[in-house]
Amino acid sequence: MEEIIARFATPPVEGHGWPTILLRLSMAILLGGLIGWEREAKQKHAGLRTHVMIALAACLFSLITLGMMLSPLADDDSIRKDPIRLIEAVTAGVAFLAAGTIFTRGGDVKGLTTGAGMWLAGSVGVACGLGYLGLATLATILALVVLVIFKRIERRTIPDED
Repeated sequence: MEEIIARFATPPVEGHGWPTILLRLSMAILLGGLIGWEREAKQKHAGLRTHVMIALAACLFSLITLGMMLSPLADDDSIRKDPIRLIEAVTAGVAFLAAGTIFTRGGDVKGLTTGAGMWLAGSVGVACGLGYLGLATLATILALVVLVIFKRIERRTIPDED
């Protein structure tokens, strides 16, 4: 029983304690939430919770990959290690979800920005999981600038076609 408790309490990423892991997961939730909050405020189908779950899942996949790469098992040359596959897998998974938000009605396409936001939430989650918290924060801030400020500029400069 003590061994089970000790194994459960041991951080899953060698050299990274629980506080570091908690910080990375929390940042993924916060930053994914900021992107999702903007979509939620615009009453889009994929909003706050969806973006948070995408960022959190991507972060978790990153932490699992990092844990596997730093594990003593990774020293075995018979095991193929390619961390780039993490990014490919997250990208493919999020693309599948994002595609479900995009639809056309007549000649009008809807959901592209939400799909792009979901894709960004995935990359922000990967960045958080790998410890690039500053990069993830900067990308989120820039995304909010694009989503909020650019929309205002569009309204003022591009005439309505209706």
